[in-house]
Amino acid sequence: MDYAALKLVHQSAVALSIVGFFARGTAMLAGASWVRTRSARTLPHVVDTVLIVSAIALAWMLRLSPTHAPWIAAKIGGLFVYIALGMVALRFGRTRAIRSAAFVVALLIYAWIVSVAMTKDPRGLIAWLT
Repeated sequence: MDYAALKLVHQSAVALSIVGFFARGTAMLAGASWVRTRSARTLPHVVDTVLIVSAIALAWMLRLSPTHAPWIAAKIGGLFVYIALGMVALRFGRTRAIRSAAFVVALLIYAWIVSVAMTKDPRGLIAWLT
């Protein structure tokens, strides 16, 4: 697969992932029962697997590593924070307030990760403001 096609797969997975997370999070806060169905719990893992595999393939293709490209390390760190917050928002938050806060912060972290990718700067959006 050439670079352009792989990048398109990755960007598409990014879009599908955030749309799915937003839909599940909003539905969960609204009390919708479909968020507990098997497909609603399985499909995001498929999309996120495509996202991560395509990210690794792009990094490999471009010979980028977190030790030599700080923005890649920042994205990986942000990804771990996003995953943890997503787990609190969609599964482990004990109260609606905790789930809501985790959901909003996870969305902000996701936006920051995208901004890091766009700027190739570990500061992401902050780099645009300075």
